[in-house]
Amino acid sequence: MTNYKIYGDPQSGNCYKIQLLLGFLHTDYQWASIDILAGETETDDFKAKNPNAKIPVLQIGEMQYLWESNAILHYLAEGSPFLPTDQYAHAQVLQWQFFEQYSHEPYIATARFIQLYLGLPEERQAEYQGKQAGGYKALDVMEQQLAQSRYFIGEQPTIADISLYAYTHVADEGGFDLTPYTQIQRWFADIEALPGYVPMGKSSLTE
Repeated sequence: MTNYKIYGDPQSGNCYKIQLLLGFLHTDYQWASIDILAGETETDDFKAKNPNAKIPVLQIGEMQYLWESNAILHYLAEGSPFLPTDQYAHAQVLQWQFFEQYSHEPYIATARFIQLYLGLPEERQAEYQGKQAGGYKALDVMEQQLAQSRYFIGEQPTIADISLYAYTHVADEGGFDLTPYTQIQRWFADIEALPGYVPMGKSSLTE
């Protein structure tokens, strides 16, 4: 059995994606907390694991390291129901993960970072406000899709749902009002009812 260790921040949505999938897969792992605000991703030791100096990093066994959250999800989901084998469905997973990285995270996750991590400083107020329109546009696209299917790729959850759930379910921490998004709220409940669901910041892992 492969041993996994996650280097991450428990309040990071990108790190939470990995924890959530491993929860659904009922797979044990170790956790190493990394304080990004204290510069712990900039150390030589951390950069030996990820030269891009970002979390999460997944350690696989003794010597292999994998970074970029959605790449890690693909690695871990291989052979499981969370990654479809059908060519078109697999491409749709990638479609929604690219959407998450380019049309969702830059707005919703960044606004949350400015508010939750930095305390909404005056010098970043304009940037924070500038993220709202893009974030709501992403939420609108998600709401439309979820009105057509239970999950993002049909009737079964995939890593596309995990990628999008991570930052969406805490979007209010970036100033986004989720109240009007009834399909997204329904989807939250469906995700949270899945066996192995782990709330953000909580798990049975060991440090």
